[in-house]
Amino acid sequence: MTTDPDFFDLVRQYAPNVINNVPYAQKLGFELIDLEPGRAIARAGYSTEMIGDPATGVIHGGVVTALLDNVSGVAVIASLKELKSTATLDLRIDYMRPAEVGRDVIAEAECYHLTRNVAFTRAWAYHESKDHVIATAAGSFALNDIQNFGGQIPEGALK
Repeated sequence: MTTDPDFFDLVRQYAPNVINNVPYAQKLGFELIDLEPGRAIARAGYSTEMIGDPATGVIHGGVVTALLDNVSGVAVIASLKELKSTATLDLRIDYMRPAEVGRDVIAEAECYHLTRNVAFTRAWAYHESKDHVIATAAGSFALNDIQNFGGQIPEGALK
């Protein structure tokens, strides 16, 4: 995916805020760990707040879904040539197996196609390796001009 290097530097500064400013993602401690044009990787560190079944200690599937949704949105932003707002239109999750107790979950997403108004992504959640995928996702995201900001990043967004 071809991206203007100067614009991508701006995206690289802004992208962590996309995850860090989403209250749910912030509460769960999601962290952006890598970013390339059209691709993002994030982590959800294991914690007791994420447990869906106290008897097993397994992370709730909603946490995995939220992680895949957030990292997919960042991959979309990392694929753009100009800043746009994004909103999830559709996100399909296929669960392969439960996450293992006590282990962080990594999510990797790529934006593989852009139209003028919609971006398409695919993503995977796993522990250390995509050899044992926890879940996969296919998403579509609305792309909208940022009217209120004149197409610019809001003041303070890069802090």
